Amino acid sequence: MAPTPNPRILYTAIPQSLPVFGEHITFDESATIDLDTAELNGGVLLKTLAFSADPYLRGRMRDPSVQSYTPAFVPGEPIVNHTIATVLRSEREGFKAGDHVVGLLPWAAYSIVPPDARIKPVSNEAGVPWSYYVGILGMPGQTAYFGLKRLVELKAGQTIFVSAGSGAVGNVVCQLAKLEGLKVISSAGSDEKVAYLKEIGVDHAFNYKTADTNAELQKAGPVDIYWENVGGPTLDAALANMNRFGTILVCGMIHDYNSRGDPYPIKNFGAILSKSLTVKGFLVNNLIAAEKEGTAVFDREMGKLVADGKIQYKEHRYTGIENGAKAFLDLFKGDNFGKAVVIVADQ
Repeated sequence: MAPTPNPRILYTAIPQSLPVFGEHITFDESATIDLDTAELNGGVLLKTLAFSADPYLRGRMRDPSVQSYTPAFVPGEPIVNHTIATVLRSEREGFKAGDHVVGLLPWAAYSIVPPDARIKPVSNEAGVPWSYYVGILGMPGQTAYFGLKRLVELKAGQTIFVSAGSGAVGNVVCQLAKLEGLKVISSAGSDEKVAYLKEIGVDHAFNYKTADTNAELQKAGPVDIYWENVGGPTLDAALANMNRFGTILVCGMIHDYNSRGDPYPIKNFGAILSKSLTVKGFLVNNLIAAEKEGTAVFDREMGKLVADGKIQYKEHRYTGIENGAKAFLDLFKGDNFGKAVVIVADQ
């Protein structure tokens, strides 16, 4: 049989600001793979079903000499991120053809992973679309769950402000906080997204592009907990409207991801001292590593919440691997609505 095309999304050059398709990220159709005879060397042959587009990938598009919590991408190689895939062939114990797995895998239609690759079997007892396992039942959902439940003591009646509340992590934070009895304030970048926030139970939602964040927080605050996804002027407004002894959970700062090394100067930094605030930056992998059961508690609890309809979830689906770069770049333009996932194959 003729080799099978294996299209990929490649990282090709270090961007200085916003990545550009065709310059820093390219779609490559030159690669092929023989699905029947390709050597596995004890590993597993996978067919990609869907992969996740996430803002943190921008931080991997850097000079490798710059240290960070994730390694830099290698120019000329595929982008790698959270992926759900089907096992086609396996020489690894515990994995067989037809199994579904999640892991950090190349943005390619097919991949061969070595015998020591960290891939996790998924049984999908919740009966949800497989793409959920790179979204609400994957890293974004884990970030919201462990960040909110392990880093701050939640009390009914508290007020939480969630920036970028309609995004993959933010919308889960909003809904988990409501289930815990908190008052939720949240911002989003369009009136449509604000309407969605109100649908999922947010008490006070506003469009940060047309409303003044500081004025909105003065109206609906003060704030006990700030879930930080944005940074920049939004963080300044949150600092100005925090209660004494409040907590800021720093999950992301997308405002500065393409800042050319010139981040926004925070003006209200002194509020951390004057209000005795606690600021906690975190990486979800570190939180999971501290769990005795790993993700088992999350898998059970979040799976049931989703299956029972107690947590709503919205995906922004891009169909076809050729749209992987667009899914990623749209994150920085606010053009996506919900969790950005790229659907590569149905089964």
